[in-house]
Amino acid sequence: MKMLTNHPFERIPLPDADVRYAPQFFSPEQSDLYFNQLQQEITWKQEHISMFGKELLMPRLTAWYGDKAYTYSGLQNKPQPWLPVLSDIKAEVEQATGHTYNSVLLNLYQNGQHSMGWHSDDEPELGPEPAIASVSFGAERKFGFRHRYNKALKNVYLTIRHGSLLLMQGPTQHNWHHAVPKTTRVTGSRINLTFRNILS
Repeated sequence: MKMLTNHPFERIPLPDADVRYAPQFFSPEQSDLYFNQLQQEITWKQEHISMFGKELLMPRLTAWYGDKAYTYSGLQNKPQPWLPVLSDIKAEVEQATGHTYNSVLLNLYQNGQHSMGWHSDDEPELGPEPAIASVSFGAERKFGFRHRYNKALKNVYLTIRHGSLLLMQGPTQHNWHHAVPKTTRVTGSRINLTFRNILS
């Protein structure tokens, strides 16, 4: 797979997976600019989800942009049209990873109590071995991996930095769950963009 030489990826040593991480994919100045633009220009919303028979507010704000509709966690997402800032980020991610993307899910974590539970991005419309490119701006957060089948393997946690790119590809989604756990240490906001290619 082609990787840009000026964006070195480190291979995260997870068995049954192909995960690569570039902690300084964007410069600090560019990251600050994108973070501010995304806060102001994205149409954020807080969805309701059903858990244990109760309707609860999702513990983060979300938005869906791109060319395809997408359903996850029982939520049907109709895409909003690409904004210039999203197209610019997408172009750099595609060049660096060698993958193409037609949609992006954005999550806004306003504080440490905003979180993402354990899950895999393994919906059928993503294909047999999806490549998910995850870009983050703002406050640093822990990002966890948990093997879906081998309970003897310990969970692995990364610190996801401002302006970083995390690429999860190959068999990763079939064998591992990932999550953004709650924390009392974070007070700032974090914006995450997960670029994906919807096949149907």
